[in-house]
Amino acid sequence: MLDLQRLRALHAVSVHGTVGAAAAALGFTPSAVSQQITKLERETRTVLLEREGRGVRLTDEAWHLVDVARELLALVERAETRLEERRGVPSGRLTIAAFASAARGLLPSVLADLAVRHPALDARLTEVDPHLSVDLVAKGAVDLVVAHDWDIAPLPAPAGVEQAPIGEDLCDLLVPEGHRFAGRTAVRRDELGGQRWICQPPGRVCHDWLMRTLRGAGHEPDIVHQADENPTLVALVAAGLGVALIPRLGRGPLPAGVVEVPLDPMPVRRLYALWRTGAARRPAIAETVRALRAHWPDVAARTNRPGA
Repeated sequence: MLDLQRLRALHAVSVHGTVGAAAAALGFTPSAVSQQITKLERETRTVLLEREGRGVRLTDEAWHLVDVARELLALVERAETRLEERRGVPSGRLTIAAFASAARGLLPSVLADLAVRHPALDARLTEVDPHLSVDLVAKGAVDLVVAHDWDIAPLPAPAGVEQAPIGEDLCDLLVPEGHRFAGRTAVRRDELGGQRWICQPPGRVCHDWLMRTLRGAGHEPDIVHQADENPTLVALVAAGLGVALIPRLGRGPLPAGVVEVPLDPMPVRRLYALWRTGAARRPAIAETVRALRAHWPDVAARTNRPGA
């Protein structure tokens, strides 16, 4: 008899790529996940993981079990959804993945609201980049995702995944004090050539948006500094090392030496909640989406204040 929790551990490794990342997603230690898979190997008398450099590689037999695990976990999800639906109140564990600035600027108030309103609901947050999180919800690794796209780069929802809009986040050009754009009421996109840019690394949604925007205006970006976190980008601008395009959500107050300049047209980042179609009737999903949309106006009002 195959153990469902051991199959869940193997499935998590297949989705997240490493034992450590799978453990973080499941809320276990890496050694606990390794033990689960070792026991599964003994039960099946099959090698499931092989060492590959510093990581692991799933064998062909493991991928067969992953397909089975995905089907079983989907059945379990449907059963849990029906039970929760019959109770009529949000309950059980709900795993949420959100990108960094939403995790910092929106989710704390939403999670606190859910904890007060629905004590039987165990909502748990993981910070994940949008281009990864949508795949995670599609594969059943998380229950709900808060992701974003840009006005020039829409976010497609894969088959079997539903989405609902949460709100729109605005983005400003940040320049050092004394820069020629400082004090301007607005800057057009076709004026952005010749700047030294500070942005996130390639593969991140914000980086890709910047490249497409500048190239669309006829400018080849000169990217001089790259960092994952927006506070780091802002600090580099404050040091006079370049300019950056930074969304307002989760940005926090600007330090001395940084000037916020609106772009014309203003870049817009759209926020969405995404979940699997099979879980759409789950009260926990519906209530979390409601809370996200209900809290967004207050969050947007705070972040849209000048210098906020």
